[in-house]
Amino acid sequence: MAVRHYLQFKDFSCEEYEYLFERTRWIKDMFKRYVPYRPLHDRTLAMVFEKHSTRTRVSFEAGMHQLGGTVITLMTRDTQMGRGEAIEDVARVITRMVDIVMIRTFEQAIIERFAEYSRVPVINGLTNEYHPCQILGDIYTFVEQRGSIVGKTVAWIGDSNNVCNTWLQAGEVFDFNVHVSTPPGYEVEPERAGLYGTDHYEEFADPMEAVKDADLITTDVWTSMGMEAEDAERRHDFENWRVDIDMMRAARKDALFMHCLPAHRGEEVAAEVIDGPQSVVWDEAENRMHTQKALMEYLLLGRIKTQGELWST
Repeated sequence: MAVRHYLQFKDFSCEEYEYLFERTRWIKDMFKRYVPYRPLHDRTLAMVFEKHSTRTRVSFEAGMHQLGGTVITLMTRDTQMGRGEAIEDVARVITRMVDIVMIRTFEQAIIERFAEYSRVPVINGLTNEYHPCQILGDIYTFVEQRGSIVGKTVAWIGDSNNVCNTWLQAGEVFDFNVHVSTPPGYEVEPERAGLYGTDHYEEFADPMEAVKDADLITTDVWTSMGMEAEDAERRHDFENWRVDIDMMRAARKDALFMHCLPAHRGEEVAAEVIDGPQSVVWDEAENRMHTQKALMEYLLLGRIKTQGELWST
C-alpha cells in the first residue's frame, strides 16, 4: 500500500471520512466495554513536539498503547533538531526506525518537508495553518450527537486561526456551511486556509448574525501559541467576540457548543456556556483519541472489514 499522509483535512475524501467514523464508532465501543483490540501490537509511533501539548500528546500516546503499539516522544529542544539538524535528514533517519510519525510544529512547510522524505505515514498534530485531527474529532462528535453534518451551519467566533482554517476545509469536504465572525483585521485568508472557493463559508462583522440559526457554535482562545506578545491587544480587539448565553440563544434550540481547549473562561467563552447543557467539549476531547486511533489504523493497515453499514454523512 502506498504511503499516505494526513497533513490537511482535505487530504481525505468524504467517503474516507465515512469509513473512519465507522471505525471510530466500533473502536470506541470496544474501549467502553473493556474489550482489548491491539492491531498495532508490533508498530511504533514517534511523536515530535516543537509546540507544547496536553490533549494531542495524551490522546495519541494513550491511543497507540490501547492499539497495542509503542510510543517514542521527541521534544525538539532535547534532540539534534533543536541544534539545527535539517528536517529532511531527521525524516530520513527516524522513519527507518518507526512505523508512523505525528508532528506538532509551527509552519506547515516543516511538516510537508518531513513528509516528502518520510518512508512512513506522517500525521499533522497541529501547525500554525491547520489542525486536522481536532476537526476530525469535532465532526465525529457532531455526528455522534446529532447525525449528519451535511447542510448544517457551523458558526466560528473569534480568530481565523488554524482551527478555523480546518473547519473551512471540512465544510468543503462534507458540504456544510461555516459562518465566520472575526474582529476587523483578523479575517479569513482563503489562500492560507487552502480553500477552493467561497461556496461553503460566509463572513459576518456581527457575531450575533453569524450564530443565527447555527447548529454548532465553536471558538478558540484569543491568543494562540507563539502570539503571546499580542495578548493585551487581542484582549481589547476580541472583547465583543465572547460566546455567551445570548449567542447560544440566537442559534438553533438544539445547537451544540464546542471548544478545542484549553479554554479561558470569561474570555472567548462564558463559564455558563462551556459548563452548560449544550456544551460537548469533554466528549469532543475524548473523541480526539478514538478518531486518531481509527486514523492510525487506516494509515498503517488500510481498510478493515467490519459488520454494519457505514454512517450516512
